[in-house]
Amino acid sequence: MKTIKNLLLPGIHNKPILTDVFYLENSTPKPIVIFCHGYKGFKDWGAWDLMAQAFAQAGFFLIKFNFSHNGGTPEQPIDFHDLEAFGQNNYTKELDDLKSVIDWISSNSEFKPEANNNAITLIGHSRGGGIVTIKAEEDNRISKVISLAGVSDFGKRMATAAALEQWKNDGVMYVENGRTKQQMPHYYQFFENFKANEERLTIKRAVSNLQIPYLIIHGNADTSVLLEEAQQLHKWNQESKLEIIEGANHVFEASHPWASSQLPDSLKYVTTIMIAFINETA
Repeated sequence: MKTIKNLLLPGIHNKPILTDVFYLENSTPKPIVIFCHGYKGFKDWGAWDLMAQAFAQAGFFLIKFNFSHNGGTPEQPIDFHDLEAFGQNNYTKELDDLKSVIDWISSNSEFKPEANNNAITLIGHSRGGGIVTIKAEEDNRISKVISLAGVSDFGKRMATAAALEQWKNDGVMYVENGRTKQQMPHYYQFFENFKANEERLTIKRAVSNLQIPYLIIHGNADTSVLLEEAQQLHKWNQESKLEIIEGANHVFEASHPWASSQLPDSLKYVTTIMIAFINETA
């Protein structure tokens, strides 16, 4: 298996997009799968590498990357060593970063013998589920889309009216990272950017308009993004396929760091479902 880690792709927001690719090198163009991490996530979190290897072994060209403002750096891609960048992140920057990755692989001559850019599937975890759904609806290069424990509504994740006023006055709001205990900043520009682009960033609108195969996967023990959000996504698009994973949490039993050389059972099962879905709807 060919694995290339930490490629530096140029983004349009003055920070690079750190990218990994996984594939079997056999000069046969393979369907492309692009994986997007979620909020307070990163491409090297937990068992994502093992998941990527499983896709490569199954005959896909998998790409995963760090959003340019996720808080990681090229020198330290794991965790959050650039909290200023994290605070300046927003949904449209993530959509721009994803477009940059799609543009890159679609025009890349180095990987042309290995990657079929006429077959691109997007997978997004958690907040990334909303990002990939919006991008899939607006970019006709996307063939299929998968929401993995994905959110259904960005708007409802905004602060209450009283907290919004405080956020506006202070210019910044902090959220503690439960694992690293860092106080992670969110500058008020995040809310301003959402309001300025609210129609585009309405996941319901994107889901309702999707014209491509759409898979929704969610654990019924997810306490971070409740199962009701997956059910809502499915309701908005009757052609979608909903897979509820019994007993699975938000990260399908993975954790960070992940010391095992094997995927956790839930994530292994989910990976087989995603691979089957892409193959079935080819």
